[in-house]
Amino acid sequence: MKITFRQASLDDVIRQFRYYLAQADVPEVSVRFKAAVRKTARAIQENPRAAPSYAVNNQQLQNLRSWPIIGFEALPFYFLIDDEAIRVIRILHGKRDIKRILEQQKSV
Repeated sequence: MKITFRQASLDDVIRQFRYYLAQADVPEVSVRFKAAVRKTARAIQENPRAAPSYAVNNQQLQNLRSWPIIGFEALPFYFLIDDEAIRVIRILHGKRDIKRILEQQKSV
């Protein structure tokens, strides 16, 4: 099954990559993070329905699922599955107000 990343999820990846690279000054972690995102995407593609549901009140995100990035468990993928693809909506750090962010998520 094809996996697609919404712009917001791509922005999330870039934000986290830059954090590791510049703010935390751990470039080796930024490289490992990027590889882990790819590895996790492949794992989700293989068995997307293994991911647990993540309940939100946003009608556009009914049947949302979450799966942690391998090696970066505080940063899960939040995604939807439809007949044609897996759509990664966001990739959010657990310290953020995830419920609020997802409740306000507009376009999926």
